[in-house]
Amino acid sequence: MRWGLIGASNIAANHMIGAIRGAGGDIRSVLSADADRAKAYAAEHGIAKGYADLDAMLAADDLDAVYISTTNEKHFPQAMSAIAAGKHVLCEKPLAMSVADAVTMVRAAEAAGLVFGTNHHLRNAGTHLAIRDAVAAGRIGDVLSVRVFHAVYLPPVLQGWRLDNPAAGGGVIPDIVVHDADTVRFHLGEDPVDVVAIDGVSGLGKGVEDSCMSVWTMPSGAMVMAHESFTHAHARTGFEIYGTKGAIVARNVMTQAPVGEILLRSDAGEEALPYSDHNLYLRSLNLFHAAIQGQGRPAADGIDGIKSLAVAAAVAKAAKTGQRTTVDYGGV
Repeated sequence: MRWGLIGASNIAANHMIGAIRGAGGDIRSVLSADADRAKAYAAEHGIAKGYADLDAMLAADDLDAVYISTTNEKHFPQAMSAIAAGKHVLCEKPLAMSVADAVTMVRAAEAAGLVFGTNHHLRNAGTHLAIRDAVAAGRIGDVLSVRVFHAVYLPPVLQGWRLDNPAAGGGVIPDIVVHDADTVRFHLGEDPVDVVAIDGVSGLGKGVEDSCMSVWTMPSGAMVMAHESFTHAHARTGFEIYGTKGAIVARNVMTQAPVGEILLRSDAGEEALPYSDHNLYLRSLNLFHAAIQGQGRPAADGIDGIKSLAVAAAVAKAAKTGQRTTVDYGGV
């Protein structure tokens, strides 16, 4: 599989280049808005070509797929260009600045017969696969509620547009709420109906929110409480699911690393759930490659990306208006 990187990003450098190559992919080119950065990034990572012009990169007849990791406002036009050029697309979350644009890009890929994936890494983690399996097996009974703790401290290397550029899609809601929405959907197998929310600035945000709390209702009647932040240096992430027969309490699992602990509590006592410590991104890439070959689907496809964005959009609207907000999934 011949790949092009749209975005000379930290996530590509730290996670995706290795995963693409580990899955047997060949990275042929990388795009940056800065030609010098494109060339330097390509040289640093052993990539043959660096481009500053997307059309020129896509016109080169040596790419099967692209991975998009630019700032959020660029995802839609770049994905549409790649789809028009006949390339499979794996895009970072959130897919676009609006649900309507996300629907347009995903439908365009479907019409072109191309595979479209959303790079929601958490559902590839061994911890979350173990949690989902336990829930599906009925080990905690019917789900009553979920609590998500995803308040972290944004590393200095990632501070910048996420904290001060709403036009680029900055803010904790588009950055982290989408992750939590996808993870809740992954475990419960249902989509949030409506939300209430409060956002705020607690030390880092400049023109965007850096903290958010929200409550979601699910079709089953289960309720979800979610907390996201960029400013909590000493917090541990967590994911808790409470059911009629037991509870799953997981700590340090909202992360890119294959770490954390999972406890299952019931009348029988408390036990630690084992999980695989495989590379999250490598699993995602293997599934994406298989989907292109007609075997299965990506770990998170375009519809998953639309739905996680829709929940985040509802949370943002609820926080702004102070009103309970129905999630609009754009007709998907």
